[in-house]
Amino acid sequence: MTELPGIDVETVELRRIELPLVTPFRTSAGTWSERDVLLVRVLGDGVEGWGECVAPGDPSYSPEYTAGAHAVARDHLLPRLFAAGVRHAADVAGALEGVRGHAMAKAAIEAAVLDAELRAAGRGLAEHLGAARDRVPVGVAVGMLPLDELVATVARHLDEGYARVKVKVGPGWDVEPCRRLRAELGDGFGLQVDANGAYGLGDLDTFRALDDLGLLLIEQPFPEHRLLDHAELATAIDTPVCLDESIVDQDVLDDVLRLGAADVVAIKPGRVGGHLAGRRMHDRCVAAGVPLWHGGMLETGIGRAANLALAALPGFTLPGDISAADRYWRQDIVTEPAVLEADGTIRVPSGPGTGVEVDLAVLESVTTSVELHRR
Repeated sequence: MTELPGIDVETVELRRIELPLVTPFRTSAGTWSERDVLLVRVLGDGVEGWGECVAPGDPSYSPEYTAGAHAVARDHLLPRLFAAGVRHAADVAGALEGVRGHAMAKAAIEAAVLDAELRAAGRGLAEHLGAARDRVPVGVAVGMLPLDELVATVARHLDEGYARVKVKVGPGWDVEPCRRLRAELGDGFGLQVDANGAYGLGDLDTFRALDDLGLLLIEQPFPEHRLLDHAELATAIDTPVCLDESIVDQDVLDDVLRLGAADVVAIKPGRVGGHLAGRRMHDRCVAAGVPLWHGGMLETGIGRAANLALAALPGFTLPGDISAADRYWRQDIVTEPAVLEADGTIRVPSGPGTGVEVDLAVLESVTTSVELHRR
């Protein structure tokens, strides 16, 4: 990555918005009908940059949640950012390392600084990270739905052009939905399942039954800390085991690769501390010969654009969970939301920074609070 000239971070805005989802999203970790989102805007040297915190509204999915991320950013992270006089996104992580954890809040601040720094330099995020293509193949994630509705929903997404569908599963809702999808829609599309850590080694019979359905992969079958259990499962079934929530930093990724706990790795920049960390973890997986795909966290157009830039790197060889904006939002907060192309891809924004502009009128209509913090 080329070194950037940096910016003088003068003001940081913490903004909360509420966006209703087109369809409630149900998983084994809970159901979401809207997103309470923390946005970070950095201003300095006549430019601005935006970052999005992917923490959910409550701590049922992860220890981080929106109100907590807001509090730690306001009370602990921004004072450290200003005190360190950070001018480069690459220095944000070091300036904030005195605060333990809170990767999603830190990632949002880093993303905003990086966006502003790139805009000041007239450089795009995809180019800066080393993107290998200008569009990326994407899939779609479907929550737990009644069987008839599930089949109809997946069929509709296939008609829209998605070539890969991920279905949320949990104990008692796993083999039968997948069998029904294969029976009614055939095996001409990529089908994978995501357990969000809902199972244990005692559920091996379930995974062996899923093994017969030609799945692309089984995502995060066990809780994130059960690396040895995942390694055992990976040797017990033929379907590739993918780790998602387990991948929280470089050290854990190294352990996963050493143990053989995953055949595939999913990267979510918010969870690993930012897109710069995501780029380093991508490089590690490529060196180890482990395929990657890019996860999603129900992002708005701000986070989605940054994710597309990272997903365009060469190691992301499997369709990701980025999806088109209209899959989630009736009206996104950027002027040019992500659109699914006929070939099942989404174009990577090519302008400076993340390449998207915030629709200020829409943003104001969904804003619930704004705070300004100055150096």
